[in-house]
Amino acid sequence: VQLVESGGGLVQPGGSLRLSCAASGFTFSRYAMSWYRQAPGKERELVADISSVGGMTNYADSVKGRFTISRDNAKNTVYLQMNSLKPEDTAVYYCYVNRGFDSWGQGTQVTVSS
Repeated sequence: VQLVESGGGLVQPGGSLRLSCAASGFTFSRYAMSWYRQAPGKERELVADISSVGGMTNYADSVKGRFTISRDNAKNTVYLQMNSLKPEDTAVYYCYVNRGFDSWGQGTQVTVSS
């Protein structure tokens, strides 16, 4: 199983970023996918998740209305569109899948700062 995140970077408050997670090594379309984040000194937290065919999504209260999770099963990729970014969104963002055991990507840094 391999999960490779991309799309992080430095953005000003109010800006946008789109994260991508390319998956390989398993049948992507069979599994729900999640995005987590971990800020310095804090525990890793769930940001959003999406069902296997994309019909159901779930968001942390802190990102509702600003972030959108989506997936393209033909491309084995899950996305996180992040709008109206705030400094408190600064964290390393991780892609995650549970196939009976945890699988994590290496993470991508998102920094929101002026």
